[in-house]
Amino acid sequence: MKPANIQVPADSPSPDHHDCRGVAPILARVGDKWSVFVIMMLGDGPKRFNELKRLVGGISQRMLTLTLRGLERDGLVTRTVFPTIPPRVDYELTDLGRGLLGPVKALGEWAIAHRDRIEDARLRFDLRNDGQ
Repeated sequence: MKPANIQVPADSPSPDHHDCRGVAPILARVGDKWSVFVIMMLGDGPKRFNELKRLVGGISQRMLTLTLRGLERDGLVTRTVFPTIPPRVDYELTDLGRGLLGPVKALGEWAIAHRDRIEDARLRFDLRNDGQ
C-alpha cells in the first residue's frame, strides 16, 4: 500500500475489534515474573503468605503483597481468612488461575531448559555491541 492509498483491505480487522490494548494488561499481569512464580507455587494447593515468601526466593514482603492483590483482583487467586488467633490467611488458585497454571508451568520449564543458551546469546550480543 502506498501512503496515498486509503482503501482498507477487506480482511483487516474492524475498528471495534478487540486489539492488543485490551489484552495488554492481562498479559502484563500473567507475564510478570513474580506472578509467574506465585502461580507456580500455588499449583499444588493453598499456601500461607510466609510460606509463599519462602518459596518465591528474592521477593520482598511488599512485592508479594502487591502481586497477590493483583492476582486476586484479576480473579486468579482467592484469599481466605480463618478466624483464629492470630488470623490465618490462605491463598489459592481459582479455577481461572488453575487454567493458567499449565501455560505458566510450560513457560517456566522452557526458561529453565534454555537458560544457558539465552545467557550465551546475551554474552555474545554484549561482546559484539560493547563499543556501540
